[in-house]
Amino acid sequence: MMRYENETNLDRFLRCTTPLVPSLSLPKTQIKNLNRLWYPLESESVECFRLSDFWDCFDEWSAYGAGVPILSETGETLVQYYVPYLSAIQIFTSHSALNALREETESGDSGSETCSDEWRWEGCSSSEEGLDHQELLGYSYLQYFERCTPYSRVPLMDKIKGLGERHAGLWSLRSVDLSPASWVAVAWYPIYHIPMNRSIKDLSTCFLTYHTLSSSFQGAVSLTS
Repeated sequence: MMRYENETNLDRFLRCTTPLVPSLSLPKTQIKNLNRLWYPLESESVECFRLSDFWDCFDEWSAYGAGVPILSETGETLVQYYVPYLSAIQIFTSHSALNALREETESGDSGSETCSDEWRWEGCSSSEEGLDHQELLGYSYLQYFERCTPYSRVPLMDKIKGLGERHAGLWSLRSVDLSPASWVAVAWYPIYHIPMNRSIKDLSTCFLTYHTLSSSFQGAVSLTS
């Protein structure tokens, strides 16, 4: 078993909750069709992943929690379990990918989302925005911001399945279809620890992690006009 020396409790948390997504190599015949503002012409190989595979990483964690070893000040090691919840998500895609998803209905019933904030539009650029800037940012496919209190939320996988019923792209889109402006925020709340009946301040800590959903290198792209 691999050992990680000199790790802090935060290091252990990040190691145990970072999704490891299966990588796919994009065929060269498809690389030429990518948005050149996101992927330079000289790109000879592009790795990507399916959003469905990304969400699958959270499936077991949503059901049972992600186990994180916590080292107390006395040297005792416990395992704290955290459940992930969707905090926010923004997905911007290319015009061609958006057109391919037009069969999605715009009339999804949002009445059950009484304490959430969700909307979708088809990303038309305004008169103040140039086409190049629109192509750089991408066309908005889905934005969702959770406003429920922590105890009123459902685990991340349940929320994604619910959103996916009205937004099929949550499952079918690939990371190469998304602009560098696409991201998701995940809230992690502790549920129990083993052994039980321990009072350690680190066990009550909550976390918020951010994950890019695009394969492009965000540092190589400026989203300013």
